[in-house]
Amino acid sequence: AQTTQLLVEPPWIPAVLWDRVTLTCQGLGTAGATTWYKDGQRWGQEGPDNFTVTESGTYHCDRQGSGFSPTVTVSDDWVVLQVPAWSLLEGDTVTLRCRGWWNNSVTGVQFYRGNEKVSRSLPGTELSLSPLQLNHCGRYHCRGKVYSSKSWVQHNSKPVTVTVHEFPIPWVSVWAQPPGGLVAPGDRMVLSCEVATGTCPLSFIWHWGGSGTPLGTSPHLELRHIGDNDSGHYHCRVSDGDSMAKSVPLNVTVLGQVHTGDPVTLRCSVQVGSAPVTFTWLHNGKEVARRPVLELGDIDVGHSGTYQCVATNQLGQDGHRVFRALSPELALEVTPGSPWVTALRKQQERVPLDPPAPPEEGEVLYTHVVSTERVGGPPCATSPQVTYAELPGPHRRQRDPSDFYGNVL
Repeated sequence: AQTTQLLVEPPWIPAVLWDRVTLTCQGLGTAGATTWYKDGQRWGQEGPDNFTVTESGTYHCDRQGSGFSPTVTVSDDWVVLQVPAWSLLEGDTVTLRCRGWWNNSVTGVQFYRGNEKVSRSLPGTELSLSPLQLNHCGRYHCRGKVYSSKSWVQHNSKPVTVTVHEFPIPWVSVWAQPPGGLVAPGDRMVLSCEVATGTCPLSFIWHWGGSGTPLGTSPHLELRHIGDNDSGHYHCRVSDGDSMAKSVPLNVTVLGQVHTGDPVTLRCSVQVGSAPVTFTWLHNGKEVARRPVLELGDIDVGHSGTYQCVATNQLGQDGHRVFRALSPELALEVTPGSPWVTALRKQQERVPLDPPAPPEEGEVLYTHVVSTERVGGPPCATSPQVTYAELPGPHRRQRDPSDFYGNVL
């Protein structure tokens, strides 16, 4: 969805008054139709899309058609800790800088995350978080001395939030092991909730369907001896203390059997991501299609194996940063066999170095016959009578069965 953005130049958060800060409002609507707000109050009538800030405070804008923008703070404090205004991705080179009022010198600078001091190898007014990792998220502030009124006075900056984003497409915030949310009755499944963006520390609450009863309060939810009643949509709520976000639901399906001839369609979608997103299907690691929906049709044994979807898009105006995300693997096992009667192969012990002789032409050997009900047909009044025989070969020696056979009663 198109949303209103508030761009700040120079691109640092919070901005500082002595940098000659320019704010630009971007969104839908006609030019010159921007409504500005300062410190939560409407600030004049509809006006230009950008202006140069002359007063400290908190600003946001409104564009008819795309709504309100996020807020931007312009500070005039004695000591300010700044973080880059762009989205911070894993692996980026990021520097936080501690600055004094109107560029006055700051000495004895210390950096803190929460109440803990952050160690660094070099003294100075900058803190490097490179390469950036998810565990760098948190609230930081700096402390230093600024010269004022013929003396050095120690000041603390206001805290700033460092939010580390994982690859922006596509991220499944709730995933399952075994993958795909598919599980056989009686098996064990573990659901995991992970957050691509957020502030540490995080708290988790699990829910099933529309029920408000919490199922768990950790990042992982274990379902033991799963049954039919455990099927449904699971989601987790994540809170950083200031706000709460709800994950996209994950559908857990307790599997039945898939037989030859059943129609099967696989669909791939993403939770977030900028268009265009390209979908590629892999079967046993080899590319088989490029589209979001893979229709297998009436499946047979050849369709067995693992399926996986790869979603790809590009980030940035230059399009040089390409991101790929893999879906969980879906294992598809197709059960062969006649819907009427199936002859199963019987395992027999063999004498080492004495393999059985191959059957002669025309010989048929049934070792075990299992009767099954006809699919879609009327129920049998009585169990069918099945006769089978183990035919001896030359010299009346028992033969090992050589194949599977299906009979129609």
